[in-house]
Amino acid sequence: MTEKTLTDQIGTSHTFKSTPKRIVSLVPSLTELLFDLGLEEQIVGITKFCVHPFHFKSTKKIIGGTKNVHVEKIRLLQPDIIIANKEENTLEIVAQLAEICPVWVTNIITLEDNYQMITDFGQLFNKRTEAQKWNDKIQFVQRDFQQFIQDQSSFKVAYFIWANPYMVAGGDTFINEMLRLNKFQNIYENNPNVTGRYPEVEIKKIRLQGDPDLVLLSSEPFPFKDEHAFELGRFTHHAKTFFVDGEMFSWYGSRLVKAFTYFKKLRDKLA
Repeated sequence: MTEKTLTDQIGTSHTFKSTPKRIVSLVPSLTELLFDLGLEEQIVGITKFCVHPFHFKSTKKIIGGTKNVHVEKIRLLQPDIIIANKEENTLEIVAQLAEICPVWVTNIITLEDNYQMITDFGQLFNKRTEAQKWNDKIQFVQRDFQQFIQDQSSFKVAYFIWANPYMVAGGDTFINEMLRLNKFQNIYENNPNVTGRYPEVEIKKIRLQGDPDLVLLSSEPFPFKDEHAFELGRFTHHAKTFFVDGEMFSWYGSRLVKAFTYFKKLRDKLA
């Protein structure tokens, strides 16, 4: 490959003299995508939260979590590129790791961002055909789901990601994009009573702040239990509470093929 310069999703330009051959991934959903693009052998380091594919736990070097990476462990792996994400990894981590090798930062809020990221990976790793195949697969299931969802009811929802304190997904998040696609109107999307992308909320005020039809409790990053569902239920007017698969709402990359199938099944449960 001749030298090429590519720009990541936060606008940083990176120049590569050859195709990166040693990859460290700091993003669980992107570890899965890299595997699906046929890059298993090139992946040398992952986080402890990179749970798909399962066998990576025993075959790849664990370099810490998404927010607390072991810089020296990464340095010893001699990576050509580190894959990060604006939301998952801090600016400080990215700056530190940039002294080792280029850090490619993704930033995915919309489905368009996701398609762009997969295309970028195709160029970066010389996997254009594989990247196009995955984009085609996702577009196919997305179109199918959009037809399916047309006839479905719309619901007001609150999507909880944490307890003690209670936190929800707000606007300008990938989760919010997934909620919109499901015809779920997020009561915290443009709510003047909260600030931030993942605001802390007072559950006592949930009726005043939008009175949702559905309360969705995500399976990650917090392990919600029945007691949380009961506690939240006390403060809603008529909302039904559902435990939902957080990976399907918050993981981007190739996971979306499974997500749209999951969303159809979720509608059956709601019915």
